Amino acid sequence: MDYGFTTAAYVVAAVLFILSLGGLSGQESAKRAVWYGIVGMGLAVVATLIGPGKGLWLLSLILIAGGGAIGFMLAKKVEMTQMPELVAGMHALVGLAAVFVGYNAELVMNSVGALQAAGDDAGLAALKGFAAKVAQKTPVEIGILKVEVFLGVFIGAITFTGSVIAYGKLSGKVTSAATKLPGGHLLNAGAGALSLILLVIYMSSGGGWTLLLMSALAFFIGYHLIMGIGGADMPVVVSMLNSYSGWAAAAIGFSLGNDLLIVVGALVGSSGAILSYIMCKAMNRSFVSVILGGFGGAAGPAMEVEGEQIAIDADGVATALDEADSVVIIPGYGMAVAQAQQNVAELTRRLRAKGKEVRFAIHPVAGRLPGHMNVLLAEAKVPYDIVLEMDEINDDFPETDVAIVIGSNDIVNPAAQEDPNSPIAGMPVLECWKAKQVFVSKRGQGTGYSGIENPLFYKENTRMFYGDAKKSLDDLLTRIS
Repeated sequence: MDYGFTTAAYVVAAVLFILSLGGLSGQESAKRAVWYGIVGMGLAVVATLIGPGKGLWLLSLILIAGGGAIGFMLAKKVEMTQMPELVAGMHALVGLAAVFVGYNAELVMNSVGALQAAGDDAGLAALKGFAAKVAQKTPVEIGILKVEVFLGVFIGAITFTGSVIAYGKLSGKVTSAATKLPGGHLLNAGAGALSLILLVIYMSSGGGWTLLLMSALAFFIGYHLIMGIGGADMPVVVSMLNSYSGWAAAAIGFSLGNDLLIVVGALVGSSGAILSYIMCKAMNRSFVSVILGGFGGAAGPAMEVEGEQIAIDADGVATALDEADSVVIIPGYGMAVAQAQQNVAELTRRLRAKGKEVRFAIHPVAGRLPGHMNVLLAEAKVPYDIVLEMDEINDDFPETDVAIVIGSNDIVNPAAQEDPNSPIAGMPVLECWKAKQVFVSKRGQGTGYSGIENPLFYKENTRMFYGDAKKSLDDLLTRIS
């Protein structure tokens, strides 16, 4: 009965997770998709608590309540600008959980092995849950289990330290520059080779010390991989770590014999990998080089930028918008920092009320998290049908009267096409400089998060609308009725 209910509940939960993942592909269905995920996870937790491995109810309920309370407080406290580092933090927890589960599986295997060696039939008969499954396994199955545990700990350890460094880079606590230790990729390759040797030792006669030593090597790989990736590429890193956390969960699912964990881990791992691949194409990066942490640095001296940045005030921008028929707005992380999405939405409503065509251009890696700008605009009630992806709108810039860039840098940087030595050389960008006029809302003359100079700011048809985006738009809105 317990097995039947748990299996059925896991099947339903898996279907709900698949529906949730599918629904997140569209803004209209995203809210419903989130509820599918919530219900699926709730069902999975209940089925696990009352299933064959039930026990330790009080401890389980305390941990669930504690984790739920912490999650609730974080969700209420975290701003949208902090979502990328929050996601990285969640990935770190998944990776660490995989490491601890792997260690526990090793301890259980050792305990069961000791009982079998002592011929303690009474002790073996009293085993429950995962320990009882281990006791029933053949030597070949134990060998397979060891491989699963080893892989789960290895991937989990890489995910943990990699996610911690990603959190640090996204939050500004760690330098965003690509940094490698002397030896570079050879250090990662050496650590990987030693881990493979440790796997052979672990499978033959090695004990738990091999897992501990491998964990230390994997922790180093995760640290060094992500430290070697520049800030401009952090959105891809977040997606990649999401994939890593999924595969770690799947590996542990095989170890525990938990079908739902295998399915969910595979869903997260594959979807994260696919998203990473899509984003790599959007940034003209090699998917393999992302996995190896080998991009984000310039190939030579950057092209010198000539000219000067010319400022414009709110009156000038308002006059240009009054004369324009078509407007394209390009949001970036600066809009999120200033929390200016409501002002942007109000500007859009007023311009459309005047009969002007207003659309939004979204780059695949705008912000520091995939879909970051779409969420902000949806929160501000911007109509979905005027929010367009880069491929849908890039060809329209030559016929656009005004392009407004709000807090974006790399995704509108002409150096991607004009400077072969630029760290973003070859990256597809929004070609807003082809519009008749370009207004850039920016705090100052800095280079932004990635530290890459942007020739757009010096072009003849570009004017810099300096100041905090929210305050600048407040000032602009007073001039547009």
